Amino acid sequence: MILKFCCAAFFFAVVPAAFVYAQQMPPLPAPPASYTFPQKETLHYTVEWRVFTAGVADIHLESDANRVHVTASGHSVGAVNLIFRVKDQFDSWFTRQTGCSTQFAKQTQEGRRSNATDLRFDYMQQKQLLTEKNLVKGTTKQSEGAIPGCVSDVLSAIFYAAAMPLEPGKDFQFPLADAMRVVAVTMKPEAREEIRTPAGTFQTIRVQPTADTGVVKNRGNIWIWYTDDAHHMPVQMRARLFWGTITMKLTSVEQK
Repeated sequence: MILKFCCAAFFFAVVPAAFVYAQQMPPLPAPPASYTFPQKETLHYTVEWRVFTAGVADIHLESDANRVHVTASGHSVGAVNLIFRVKDQFDSWFTRQTGCSTQFAKQTQEGRRSNATDLRFDYMQQKQLLTEKNLVKGTTKQSEGAIPGCVSDVLSAIFYAAAMPLEPGKDFQFPLADAMRVVAVTMKPEAREEIRTPAGTFQTIRVQPTADTGVVKNRGNIWIWYTDDAHHMPVQMRARLFWGTITMKLTSVEQK
């Protein structure tokens, strides 16, 4: 559970447990043409839970003229690994010009559970198509649900938001899809702040993603610190929940 929040950049936490797409959704604004997604970049993080180093996570971006592919992987370490072993991988793809997600996949190994999920977005029919596999039991489940004309997913959303202008006090919204749910997420750039991580000291903009409904409402808060420059690299992420605080801190960056 610790790395599940982190590797999907905490957006799992703002999606409601039982929210089916109803017609009222904000549009997904296209990323500004002036923003340049990294051609290749790998971000390495350490994951802290309370006073423990709970795990490590990597996020890799690779883009071409039309599409951006984001891969995130993470696994538990130390005492947490002995108590509850976690090894997760997430993949998402979105269109560079529009920001619309086209596919999201994840494979999770958490304790004795092992599952694989593939979620595809069919905008022509305004449907999301979900295939879920229980890798322990060998069972497969398929389902579909409605989506608006363009959505982001829980992993792409971090870097879609990075492409947008981030200025304290200027909030923006977009529709976020996960499985059979769609929710309007509000990104709230709150303040400029200096952040120190193992990778160095950064001037950042602290952004809080929120939703009107969801499991975090009245239980905790989530923040992402983006560098205060044209890149908007996420150098720190934090979820303060009722059972504790987890923090991802950037340890290094590779242009590969």
